[in-house]
Amino acid sequence: MDSYESNLNKVRESGVDRLFSFANYLILLVVTIIILLPLIYIVSASFSSPQAVISGKVTLWPVDFSLEGYRAIFEHQRIWVGFGNSLFYTVFGTLFNVVMTIIAAYPLSRDDLIGRRFFTLLFVFTMLFSGGLIPTYMVVRDLGLLNTRWAMILPSGIAIFNLLITITFFRTTIPPELIEAAHIDGADDFRTFFRIVLPLSRPIIAVLALFYAVSHWNSYFSALIYLKDQNLFPLQLILREILIMNSVSASMLVDIEDLVAREGLRELLKYSLIIVASLPVLIIYPFVQRHFVKGMMIGSVK
Repeated sequence: MDSYESNLNKVRESGVDRLFSFANYLILLVVTIIILLPLIYIVSASFSSPQAVISGKVTLWPVDFSLEGYRAIFEHQRIWVGFGNSLFYTVFGTLFNVVMTIIAAYPLSRDDLIGRRFFTLLFVFTMLFSGGLIPTYMVVRDLGLLNTRWAMILPSGIAIFNLLITITFFRTTIPPELIEAAHIDGADDFRTFFRIVLPLSRPIIAVLALFYAVSHWNSYFSALIYLKDQNLFPLQLILREILIMNSVSASMLVDIEDLVAREGLRELLKYSLIIVASLPVLIIYPFVQRHFVKGMMIGSVK
């Protein structure tokens, strides 16, 4: 009886609806295949031999399974230095960014803040119009941050897009009545923020942490401009240098076999470096995926 009633309650799709659903699934399948094929090829090529990669034998499966590319990467001492630097920039940079974004977004989400619209427009203005590369470099130089770790953290304190998402999250998720009830019970603004607002803000904090962590981990342009000491270089910049150093012209090599081996290793390193640089983010994402989806939906759509 229950199954009969449930069948009656189901919405019957028309032929046009079924055709539309089929077209959606077909498009999603094609897009998924287009996205997955290059990723599978990169993984397969990174575990193949240099000869197989340079000869184009690799398709979707590793050919002549080999770890030569990874061995060449991790035998390079500077890889570990860059990995430690990127980890430092990512952890402390993300912590600094999340704290700055939260403490800026919460007051701007309150209706009782005098000049709330004015201060919000000031933040939005910096997103639309920036001083440019040279003025930014001069500010970093005059503050004495050049060739220091702080140059990778302080200049990018708040991403305005993330700030706007966080403001929307607070306005749509934290009801004003909850804040008023806390004040009636004797809680001041600081206690309300730390005891009530922050525990309810885990989804948006997870979103901010993921956004900022990925940005810091993939950052290399700031290091290229502000850093000169190679001991401070992040992983991305060191991987770039390894590829450049491994690229040699044919006039520098006399032995044709050495030329082929070096060219094959260079091609193999491209794919191995992509895996090495992407793996930490891929490992972290599953742990924040649940909060990421919830925070994005509440903070942006609403």
